[in-house]
Amino acid sequence: MNIDQFYEGDPRRRPSAEIELGSDWQDTSGVRHELNYVEDTGELYVMREPAPHVTEDPFGGLYVSTGPGFERQMTVHVVAHIDTVDNLHLILKGWQEAMPGPGGAKWLGDRLRAAGVAVTPGDPIED
Repeated sequence: MNIDQFYEGDPRRRPSAEIELGSDWQDTSGVRHELNYVEDTGELYVMREPAPHVTEDPFGGLYVSTGPGFERQMTVHVVAHIDTVDNLHLILKGWQEAMPGPGGAKWLGDRLRAAGVAVTPGDPIED
């Protein structure tokens, strides 16, 4: 879903305090993600940037194009439900060191699954 759909899906989200837990999480494709926690719903979500279109000219120059509406193409996925801010900090202790590494996203997934709070693709997400 896009960010507008996410906030419209639950009236508690928009006015809630949020905690940002880094904006440089990268998946195996090098796509950047931002990690946020919505205090009033207990949702931990990633906001994924769309991958820009990159072309190379015959001389090795790279051209990056994003096209109109690029910023609206960000997608949001709830990846965990964590009941309190204290538990959030406990579960993600060390995230600042783990995030910039090549295995940062894997580290995050492993931590959430080990804590039993991860939302798997098959789990229903109540909006």
